[in-house]
Amino acid sequence: MFDPSSLKYDAKGLIPAIAQDHQSGEVLMMAWMNMDAVRQTLETGRVTYWSRSRQAFWVKGESSGHVQKLVELRVDCDRDCLLLLVDQHGPACHTNRRSCFYTAIREGAEIVIMAPSEA
Repeated sequence: MFDPSSLKYDAKGLIPAIAQDHQSGEVLMMAWMNMDAVRQTLETGRVTYWSRSRQAFWVKGESSGHVQKLVELRVDCDRDCLLLLVDQHGPACHTNRRSCFYTAIREGAEIVIMAPSEA
């Protein structure tokens, strides 16, 4: 049985977690988890992060309806970063875009490459 205490958390008890669409492979977002968020995610199947600004759990989609359902959790070789393969319902980004990575640097300039979703 997987034990979340086997992961390497930073000095604040957090570990970076990258959410990726399990079908397309698109990187959707990066957020932080603590040990309890990892446990809760594995127990419920609903991705739960730790909000550093609010110092509280954040179940993705709880207020927006843009739910992330966990398909698979992967641990990197150093055990200090997580990859969450998810089934994303709606936009992943709080800007109402599919991905938080909607700005590209091309030829030294920032270019927005993804428009917000239409509701």
